[in-house]
Amino acid sequence: MSSLLRIIRFTRALAPLYTAIIVCSVLTAVAGLAVPFLIGHATDTVAGAVNGQTATGTAVRTVLLIAGAVLLAELAVTVISNVGGWFGDVMSNRMRTILSVRYYDKLLHLPQRWFDGEITGTIVARLNRSITEITNFTKMMSNSFASMLITTVAVLAISAWYAWPLTVLLLIVFPVYVWLTSLTSVKWQRLEGRKNEQIDIASGRFAEVVGQIRVVKSFVRERGELEDFSRRFRSTDATTREQSTHWHRMDVIRRAFLNLIFFGIYAIIFVRTVQGAFSLGEMVLLVQLMAMAKAPVESMSWVIDSAQRAIAGSKDYFRVMETAVDPRTAAVMAARPVDARDAGHADGTAGELPTPAGESAPAAALAVSPVPGAPVVAFREVSFAYEDDDDVLHGIDFQIDRGEKIALVGESGGGKSTIVNLLLGLYEPRRGSVEVVGHPSAELPLDQLRARIGVVFQDASLFSGTIRENIAYGRPEASEEEVVAAARRANAEAFILRFPDGYEQVIGERGLKLSGGQRQRIAVARAILKDAPVLVLDEATSALDTKAEIQVQKGLDELMTGRTSLIIAHRLSTIAEVDRIITLRDGNIDEIGSPAELATSGGIYAQLLALQSSGDSRKLAKFDITG
Repeated sequence: MSSLLRIIRFTRALAPLYTAIIVCSVLTAVAGLAVPFLIGHATDTVAGAVNGQTATGTAVRTVLLIAGAVLLAELAVTVISNVGGWFGDVMSNRMRTILSVRYYDKLLHLPQRWFDGEITGTIVARLNRSITEITNFTKMMSNSFASMLITTVAVLAISAWYAWPLTVLLLIVFPVYVWLTSLTSVKWQRLEGRKNEQIDIASGRFAEVVGQIRVVKSFVRERGELEDFSRRFRSTDATTREQSTHWHRMDVIRRAFLNLIFFGIYAIIFVRTVQGAFSLGEMVLLVQLMAMAKAPVESMSWVIDSAQRAIAGSKDYFRVMETAVDPRTAAVMAARPVDARDAGHADGTAGELPTPAGESAPAAALAVSPVPGAPVVAFREVSFAYEDDDDVLHGIDFQIDRGEKIALVGESGGGKSTIVNLLLGLYEPRRGSVEVVGHPSAELPLDQLRARIGVVFQDASLFSGTIRENIAYGRPEASEEEVVAAARRANAEAFILRFPDGYEQVIGERGLKLSGGQRQRIAVARAILKDAPVLVLDEATSALDTKAEIQVQKGLDELMTGRTSLIIAHRLSTIAEVDRIITLRDGNIDEIGSPAELATSGGIYAQLLALQSSGDSRKLAKFDITG
């Protein structure tokens, strides 16, 4: 129950709606309670007329008035319950909105390590299931709980007035029935958790398969994926049978106990009526009141069943909500992300770099001022491990000065992309520190840190939507002229204009309607429009053919103009044009120097040049390098 109360507190902004629903429930209960009294009075009037104690005409007028009163009461119940239902629908939807938005907000600010252990589809499935169960229960309870409570209290009070043994029996049946129902809770929730785990995994895999259906089809894995999906859902059959057997066994015991108690209640009413203690009208009144009391008791099992589902869902929900976030995300969560263009230094000056060629606007102006004379990027004896295993980086120490182009070269898995992840603040070093413009990255708000860095990944990572939306992803407020200028500089405008809708062309999920080279040029345009002073190229052209690479490389050359660049190298021709090369071997820095210096050192770069001369593409591939 504490989980459900936590949901109420979590959505306290809905208090006015909760209040309106409860008021409607109270009025519905009061109107409903009037009906048994009216029918009881009508019964006594009819009996009086039949026995000759009341004139027929008088009795007719009385029962017609009573019938009218019953009509009014039932109309009131109909109208008020529907008004309450309207408030319940609005409340339920607003609660779904609140819970969904907060869940999404939380996900957006969770550390990268959390996502490393989760399946995307499972995250989505958990959201849908948890919030649906919570909102369904809350809606049901808000619409019925107050009415049930008022009805129960009223029935107890009225039955005590007429015959205290009836109240005693009702006081026994309510707590015992609830207790018998709650006995199922622990086992039921454990089984429900086991079932949800399988469903979430299956749903997560389902989302993965749909997102990569071309891979599934090309490897003829349809049957295998279907069998795995079916196996997980079939495994829930046995759990459901065990769960249902336990629940319905307890339901038989509960209902048998309930039937026994109400046998005693009806026996008392009928015997006391025969003995003359109750009139026929009072007997009808009490029978109807007992029926009204029995209904909430019988529905208690479904209420508790729904509550258990909501509790299980809320535990999954709050397990995510309680996950610790990086303290540096606090500013991001409290305000909109800072754009690289629209923030300024305290003294009103622009960023640390001159305006890139072709730009008329000032370069990225950022709230954190650079330390005078400090390198733009510096790694200070950085060691790092993704888990509690051995380090994948060991004592990495280098710096990049303003305007420099630095290339990272090494074997696949040697730590090049890990260095990029640390620079972006996706992970924190185990030892040492990463500095950006003289400030330790661990002390910079993440929005400020990442606003300074533009990235072009090997995977373009586009979103469904239009070309314009993808180019302007980092600056949604960018003008049409700025978007077009970025596309032109990225060597993308020609192919964009060939589409029927131009910049408004919808490109499909992850840009599947575009070629690899087109997707990558859109990614370059996106980075150009962001206009960050530091640029990271993470094997930005490695997945492209020669023609597409030449087109993308033109855009990258334009992008690197006037910027500090860190390049994970793909082609030796690109490496030859950088200022310095950092070679990595087994997570350690092997050499640092200019291309000319390292060409004769006998290290990794010299080996790569020799392999290129020999045409040994197989060995070059070990380094993610082509000639």
